[in-house]
Amino acid sequence: MEKLADAALEQVAEYFAALAVPARLKLLNALRHGERCVGELTALTGCSQANVSKHLSILGRSGLVVRASRGTSAYYRIADSATYELCDLVCGQISKHYANRAQIQRTFARHLSKRPAAQGK
Repeated sequence: MEKLADAALEQVAEYFAALAVPARLKLLNALRHGERCVGELTALTGCSQANVSKHLSILGRSGLVVRASRGTSAYYRIADSATYELCDLVCGQISKHYANRAQIQRTFARHLSKRPAAQGK
């Protein structure tokens, strides 16, 4: 990123913006094991068909998914499996963060439970 031109940085920001919506992450996760049609993605994500189509369009413009038409159906697949490496890295970092946070809270709770009760005056 250090030597990217402003225009390239804008594209990077758009790429990450496309990943910043939970519904889009659900769609990418649903495509993890292969190509799927809009109807399948609708069922897997619990989103409406219109919502799935809208998000797939954004993911397509960002270069994250590829669309293929077959008859009257549109099928989508991940454009580059390296996207999952990025998502897995971020998810791993978030998991570590929450695990550390939970450990701190448990330690704090144990510390509080060992304190003597305040005595009345």
